[in-house]
Amino acid sequence: MSKLTHLDEFGAARMVDVSGKEETARAAIAESVIVLSAEAFAAVIEGKAPKGDVLACARIAGIMAAKRVPDLIPLCHPIPITAAEVNFAPDAARHAIIITAQVTTTAKTGVEMEALTAASVAALTVYDMVKALDKGAVIESTRLLAKSGGKSGAFAASGHKSAAMEEAPRETASRGKKPKPKVIMGEVFAPKLAAPDAQREAFRTFMTRNRLRATQWARDAGVPVGQILGYLTGQSRGFSAATAAKLAKAAKVSPEDMFR
Repeated sequence: MSKLTHLDEFGAARMVDVSGKEETARAAIAESVIVLSAEAFAAVIEGKAPKGDVLACARIAGIMAAKRVPDLIPLCHPIPITAAEVNFAPDAARHAIIITAQVTTTAKTGVEMEALTAASVAALTVYDMVKALDKGAVIESTRLLAKSGGKSGAFAASGHKSAAMEEAPRETASRGKKPKPKVIMGEVFAPKLAAPDAQREAFRTFMTRNRLRATQWARDAGVPVGQILGYLTGQSRGFSAATAAKLAKAAKVSPEDMFR
């Protein structure tokens, strides 16, 4: 009973008193996995779902959900969220979308529930957006991948490694610096003056403006579609120079034009 801090000595539910705790930099990453039919998966990846851009809608829904946790889960504290990010990694072999949500704060309690809620609501939104094509889609799992900060320190789920979840956030907050993002796929190729997020948004705008579908564009360029999707969903920081050149050639522009 002593470890169940949401119960008092009589077993009644309570909101934990955190007034005596120190404010520290805290972060959490959660994951949800939704498995789709082949038809629904293709519609999501190619941007042809009946309701529109599935991943864009799910990203916004997840971020909004992270900010509403105290309204949804009775004993959670309202805390100032300093950042919330939702990303997607398509798993073509399983027709699955792997959703990761990362939330950070500087507060007296952690953001595990915010990250879990963001990932869960993003998965539910994917379901809502594709249910016309696949009512049998399955939200297979939701779990905490990692957390850092606070008295309990760092945690990482079995098999999960994340440089962003090491104890660096405590130092990062005091120095006013952000940890460098981890490169998962590809190399960085984009105009050097633009910030990484601005580069990605410019690339997404370029695709929309030129009506480029990831699957067809990748096929025309002779590159794996995962390289485009990985960049769009934040799983990579960019492309190799060779990949960028192939994409630009297929789109009949210069590589720099894709990021303007």
